[in-house]
Amino acid sequence: MKNYKIAVLKGDGIGPEIVNEAIKVLDVTAEKCGFTVEYEETLLGGCAIDAAGVPLPEETVAKCKAADSTLLGAVGGPKWDTMPGNLRPEKGLLGIRAALGLFANLRPARIFESLRDASPLRADIIGGSLDIMVVRELTGGIYFGERGRLEENGVKAAYDTEKYSVPEIERIARIAFDLAMKRGKKVCSVDKANVLESSRLWRETVTEIAKDYPEVELSYMYVDNCAMQLVRNPSQFDVVLTSNIFGDILSDEASMISGSIGMLASASLGESGSGLYEPIHGSAPDIAGKNIANPLATILSVAMMLKYSLGQPEAADMIERAVSEVLTEVRTPDIWVEGFRKVSCTEMGDEVCARLSK
Repeated sequence: MKNYKIAVLKGDGIGPEIVNEAIKVLDVTAEKCGFTVEYEETLLGGCAIDAAGVPLPEETVAKCKAADSTLLGAVGGPKWDTMPGNLRPEKGLLGIRAALGLFANLRPARIFESLRDASPLRADIIGGSLDIMVVRELTGGIYFGERGRLEENGVKAAYDTEKYSVPEIERIARIAFDLAMKRGKKVCSVDKANVLESSRLWRETVTEIAKDYPEVELSYMYVDNCAMQLVRNPSQFDVVLTSNIFGDILSDEASMISGSIGMLASASLGESGSGLYEPIHGSAPDIAGKNIANPLATILSVAMMLKYSLGQPEAADMIERAVSEVLTEVRTPDIWVEGFRKVSCTEMGDEVCARLSK
């Protein structure tokens, strides 16, 4: 019987609540599919600052490197907002991505049929279906570039540097094209090549990589136009390939098309294939401890883990089907409408497990 070791980073705010439900679902799935899961819990973010004085303890890095994959809840909160930049919870998140070599972030934005009415977009704009995969470069660009403060003619100033190398662009582009080959065979590369030199190199490099994928249709779009097109005609997109900062913004925008940010999972992958899986929403400290958070994004992140890191695609499909079935009857408060039964975070996890156990 195959056994998998999973590092668990519950994090801050609603993190522990949603991760607990995802683990519950994974345990049921494992029993159903004939494998076992062993968990190693460790600290990241604000809880790590409180316990160890830093957002990313060395012990956490070691445990994540030793695991087959890592499951993350959420980090951050107002409690740590006044901390210096190197001691903010978010620094731990950037640090673990870099430590594990996770350069590709996959953020699917899809609409479950039963949630079509929850989308802020009209049905005629959504079209027959919506299934977008945003592929975001994760360890380069402005978030990792040189930064600092200075004084110019007595005026304080600050700067952040956007920089990409050809190898960095090549490896993320190949991830996007490989995914497109298994989907709709379309890649839209998003940049700001009319202004930024880094974007011009990005476009040149993606064009070269595209020559190795003649079956894939490659298009280009400026980031401002892409932001508009996502709400004007989202069904035109299949795989969206873009940089760290642009991907951060566009994937959040795409998530809202689906009706709730509480529904969107993500995968961060590197060359090892182990990966880090997390919902794209934040720690939501305002509802932490109230048992009303939506755990489905974290549960769907587990499905992505099974698909991309653990080699269990059938188990992943089982979870996605269970979530789809649950949404026809029950909803957490963030997606609840008249005609559905309102359930808590814990009850939603129970409902998914019940569908899996049938």
